[in-house]
Amino acid sequence: MHIRTSFPYETTHEDLRIPLPDGSRLYARVWRPITDEPVPALLEYLPYRLTDWTAPRDHQRHPWYAGHGYASVRVDVRGHGNSEGMPTDEYSATELADGVEVVHWLAAQAWCDGKVGMFGISWGGFNSLRIAALAPEPLKAIVTVCSPGDRYDNDAHHMGGSVLAVDMHAWAATMLAFVCRPPDPRYVGDAWRDMWLRRLEEVEPFVHTWLDHQVRDHHRRHDRVREDHGAVDAAVLAVGGWHDPYRDTVLRLVEHLPSDRVRGLIGPWSHHYPDRALPPGPAIGFLQETLRWWDHWLKGRDTGVMSEPLLRSYVMDAHPPATGYETLPGRWVGEPAWPSPHVTTATYALRGEPVLVRSPQHTGVDAGRFLPIGNEADLPPDQREEDARGASFEFAVPEETWVLGRPRVRLRLASEVPSGQVVARVCDVAPDSSSTLVTRGVMDLSAREGRDRVVPWTPGATEDVTFELSGIGYAFPPGHRIRLSLASAYWPWIWPQPDSAAGFTLDPSGSALELPVRACATVPPLTLEEPEQSEPLGVAHPATLDEPRPGRLVVRDVAKGEWRLEVDQPRHGGTRVYPDGLELTEEALEAYAIREDDPLSARARSDWTIRLHRPELAWDTTIRTQSEIACTAEDFLASNEVICTSGAEVVFHRTWEKRIPRAAS
Repeated sequence: MHIRTSFPYETTHEDLRIPLPDGSRLYARVWRPITDEPVPALLEYLPYRLTDWTAPRDHQRHPWYAGHGYASVRVDVRGHGNSEGMPTDEYSATELADGVEVVHWLAAQAWCDGKVGMFGISWGGFNSLRIAALAPEPLKAIVTVCSPGDRYDNDAHHMGGSVLAVDMHAWAATMLAFVCRPPDPRYVGDAWRDMWLRRLEEVEPFVHTWLDHQVRDHHRRHDRVREDHGAVDAAVLAVGGWHDPYRDTVLRLVEHLPSDRVRGLIGPWSHHYPDRALPPGPAIGFLQETLRWWDHWLKGRDTGVMSEPLLRSYVMDAHPPATGYETLPGRWVGEPAWPSPHVTTATYALRGEPVLVRSPQHTGVDAGRFLPIGNEADLPPDQREEDARGASFEFAVPEETWVLGRPRVRLRLASEVPSGQVVARVCDVAPDSSSTLVTRGVMDLSAREGRDRVVPWTPGATEDVTFELSGIGYAFPPGHRIRLSLASAYWPWIWPQPDSAAGFTLDPSGSALELPVRACATVPPLTLEEPEQSEPLGVAHPATLDEPRPGRLVVRDVAKGEWRLEVDQPRHGGTRVYPDGLELTEEALEAYAIREDDPLSARARSDWTIRLHRPELAWDTTIRTQSEIACTAEDFLASNEVICTSGAEVVFHRTWEKRIPRAAS
């Protein structure tokens, strides 16, 4: 990592408030180059509190952009951080309309030349895409990183038509804790308490809305990015990582957007900006890549960025299974189009007699984190135990085989019950029999005719189903084996169907694995610069005598047949002391439990504690939340509790208990 201290422009920064038509004001931090000439503006717009939670990350990039001649602006959405107004559901129409207003406001400032770009990761990246689909005239280009491109089937809510347990629950619990944090009196003054109490009165757990929409109904279909790629007028640089669950967004965008205003980049990364040197690497000069993008589209300079291949992707070499990697070997390859002329489909027919697949309900405890962010226990360990919990089929690798794109399975299935799931995993089996997860996919059997409907399986019937797995770039070496493993459970990623313990029968004679095989000969070399950032913010992490909790802990009660997975979040945990005096402490623990023979025993719980403390202002606030989901055959049972204190005073305490019918039960 190169820390840059000298730039073409000296910079300044200020905090300000952006007015909205309803009178609310959004809190913003603006870094600008010191110049008499107006410059383009870059906007990062998301809810994660610019004065504390994202402040270290913001300081790595916004001053860097300002030093290269851009007004770089970070804005909290309404109802979050120090912004006024009430919180809404994620990506709400109000949030997007506010974003359009912010774009126009920036374009109208004297220091802006009227051109605006947007960028962001995850929520901020999806906001960039969706605001681009609303086509505000000043918005000329965006950079979207690790972004869901489909609110239903490529976000934290569903996968293959199945309700996600691990992130449907955990992310809703996280957002409940986050939205309950108070404004900061250092930045809003004495109004902080009234703003906080009004905000708390409006809080509603996100999970209520998310579970109310278990199929792709009107609530999900209003996403214009998925439904109408042609609505996006701005130029789009789409960036993702093979260890991020949203990487297929990049493949969809380079396939469907006009090639003269889109480029894609996929590395080996997990869910973070690719210059941050978080595992797995290698990190790249992401800021330099985006500067070329901004200079081309916002300043009209010939940077050569549109001469790059339509898609640049990292094909990873084979590697032994591990829960974390500092860096992964491989090489960068370029595709002139997507689908690529260098990629052809190789079909591997399954062999053998029909087999009953009846996986124990704890299948999936070695799945790894749904949204890995660089923790040491994020990625899947050796898959041999998982492979043994389903039906596996192996294929020899006589010569090096590169896979690039989305594999597909065609399966002939029979089921004696009306609902269930199929989980397909592709693994790389080394000569020592270790099994490295390469990619995976899920099909909820009741969604086999479309994600917008529930079609129960006719008990006893045999049908052919087809579904894609998540995209991947991976090189299988000769002498290894490609293993396809099929299971009927995947907890805690997938919420089990009530009768999923019955499993399904697979007929190999009508089934196959289809791999997108990329030609590995005559690959022109591609290189990317080393990462570079501006000086770090200087946040301190006080030492503690407490023993750190394991990142992922699996506990088995042998007598009860119960499995419990506990997930700590060390990158969220601990105390941080900011240069402005703020002390922020976060503790979070997720727990997922299930009995190996009972899908209705599944339950998930998240506990959060957040303390924000300013000793110089005698300001000391704490937010504690508990969130649980359990189930019956007919309903999800959601329970949430919030307790907020200011000093020793409890200023807010509320519980919610909600029974939500299951769509596919």
